[in-house]
Amino acid sequence: MFKHITLLAVLTGLLFSCGGRAAVKEEERNIYIMTGFREPADTGLRFIYSRDGYNWTDLGPSTFLRPEVGTQKVMRDPSIVVGPDGTFHLVWTSSWRDDSGIGYAWSKDLVNWSEQRHIVLMDHDTTFKNTWAPELFYDEDRNEFSIAWSSASPNHFDGTQRQYYTITKDFQDFTPAALFYDPGYNSIDGAVMKRGEGDYVLAVKDNRKPGYSNLHLAFGPTPVGPWSDETESFGPEYSEGPTWVQVDDGWLIYYDAYREYRYGAHFTNDFQNFTDVSNQISVPKNHKHGTAFRITESQLEYLIQAADSIRSRGGPIIKTEP
Repeated sequence: MFKHITLLAVLTGLLFSCGGRAAVKEEERNIYIMTGFREPADTGLRFIYSRDGYNWTDLGPSTFLRPEVGTQKVMRDPSIVVGPDGTFHLVWTSSWRDDSGIGYAWSKDLVNWSEQRHIVLMDHDTTFKNTWAPELFYDEDRNEFSIAWSSASPNHFDGTQRQYYTITKDFQDFTPAALFYDPGYNSIDGAVMKRGEGDYVLAVKDNRKPGYSNLHLAFGPTPVGPWSDETESFGPEYSEGPTWVQVDDGWLIYYDAYREYRYGAHFTNDFQNFTDVSNQISVPKNHKHGTAFRITESQLEYLIQAADSIRSRGGPIIKTEP
């Protein structure tokens, strides 16, 4: 069972859970929302939102879920997707090191969250010591979720990061970890979007340092590859955490230019040419990377009211129970 903030939260939560995704028309999902975190990374889940995809507003100092699982119990790289029943599924990096799993929780309204679970993904080989930046994707054609992440082992790829994936339908049973993307060098932070039928695009970080550490795209026939035909790199050196935002005339690829302590974005409408539009965006200071998705106006209003309630109580967290 869940603890709710107010009677309004209960009523709105019922609206969310009873309506489900099928009751929400795609055109009604006109609000962009992006998950994120701030340093130190143990403070929890944050949201920013936008009505045009360029200018973003912080929901304030409130955090909506404090990490409770993992070796270091942090919440970095939070990734959310919406399932076919309207449930929001969240995964995150739960530790920097000495952790073969990730954090997971689900919610019907982005405010009241299930009990957190630690999902072990790399226990087949104890030489892997990290499980970084899990990225969720929901495959509507197959009615399944994929999770891609990065791990490194001194026994594989000279100890450098490669990306792996698993598939699940229910977040209870998972396929064995398999190689997701291997460009022949250290890479992390892969974010997938569907361009068309049997046509998927991966935005990913080249993690070689120094002189690289920027982004490029690759293309594949499924949400888990195989990936090929890499584009030229774009974005500044030391940029990471790409996420996709579709706007009227194309796509914005947002990223965290972490050495410069700012957010940046490149625009593309052909997935081959990229225009730096960082001077056209506005992202709240100190926002660290997550993923972008869409919600309705009423869902946003509920989040704003919940943030105000959390703030007025002086507590940052909505408590969770099993």
